[in-house]
Amino acid sequence: MATLNAYLNFNGNTEEAFNFYRSVFGGQFITLQRFRETPAAAHTPVDDLDKIMHVALAVGGGVLMGTDSLESIGQKLVQGNNFYLSLTPESEHEAAALYDALSAGGKIEQPLEKMFWGALFGSFRDKFGVQWMVNYELAKSK
Repeated sequence: MATLNAYLNFNGNTEEAFNFYRSVFGGQFITLQRFRETPAAAHTPVDDLDKIMHVALAVGGGVLMGTDSLESIGQKLVQGNNFYLSLTPESEHEAAALYDALSAGGKIEQPLEKMFWGALFGSFRDKFGVQWMVNYELAKSK
């Protein structure tokens, strides 16, 4: 069975927000990756290179994750679209099944495909307007 976590989008202040959350919940970041560390860095404006592409903080048995939404690459943060429910399935088959079932009748943002961070990933808005991410770590299958 997949695990369900929250994924938050911020308007350039993800690092500040997650340092605050870490001060409240404790612990260390599981992941902290900046846009300069991605394959898209060459096409990212200099002012956005140090913004957060992905951060993850363990909170209890779950993970709180986040990113900076960059208008320079066509993302626009509007209160209400600043979060996703993120599913972490246990298999590639479960990832595809959840993606297909939940996205039916909705709007695809990112087709389910292998990504540079070593995962099978896709995102969409379901037919009820809820935003979802499916992320299966391919290294688990080895």
